[in-house]
Amino acid sequence: MSGIHISRARQEHAALPDSTIHVPLTVIAPETKPRGGLVFLHEMRDFHEPLLQFMHELADDGWLVGAPHLFHRQPPDQYSPVFGQELFDDAEATRTWLSEHGVDADCVGIIGFDSAGTAAAHVATERAYGAAVSIAPHGIREPLTNDATPLLKVIPYLQTPWLGIFGEDDPKTPPDDVQELRNAALRAPVATLLVDYPGLAHRPDDGFGMESWHDVDDIDEFANEFSPDSSVTAAKQHIFEWFDSNLR
Repeated sequence: MSGIHISRARQEHAALPDSTIHVPLTVIAPETKPRGGLVFLHEMRDFHEPLLQFMHELADDGWLVGAPHLFHRQPPDQYSPVFGQELFDDAEATRTWLSEHGVDADCVGIIGFDSAGTAAAHVATERAYGAAVSIAPHGIREPLTNDATPLLKVIPYLQTPWLGIFGEDDPKTPPDDVQELRNAALRAPVATLLVDYPGLAHRPDDGFGMESWHDVDDIDEFANEFSPDSSVTAAKQHIFEWFDSNLR
């Protein structure tokens, strides 16, 4: 799942059936018929190389990846995390686009990073997806925006199996807050899993998609040996296995 890729990214547009708003998408498709699709949320206007390569890895695993440009309503010089109805509309437009391109509804997952990881969790409480993954989602105790709700309040209402990935040294997700979130997730009516990694090696902008130290199949051999690369590999393994297990 690692190594140099030749970009297959292309630009598309999606719209809800009852909306004149078109959501720009960056799409990466597998080279064979997709076995499912992923709504890929991100908190940047531009895709940097680690995220693009990780999207290619997901596509190489058989998923049709659609990443909505969440800031399309905002001026180019403005950045404000997107939550509330605008978030739900953009995610739903992307899911509709995936459905129109041959993906069954129960084979659509959603994934997000940082504030977009928080957004993915919000969507997973409002809509039933096949699986959801949040990497470094913050806003556990306090809302990120006026349109957001603290994760501690929304997680018990998940409608989607949810995986949360955290770093023990991430100041935005203190271990005590993550443990409280883990306890809250136990009240959800769906499967949940929260995983902590040492340091900050769980983050997509510090290694996701880059050349890994060893393949995910070797992770058990190095289970007691910490390095940033091994943590990145283990985190990716959790993500791929979560989608494999739930998107069927």
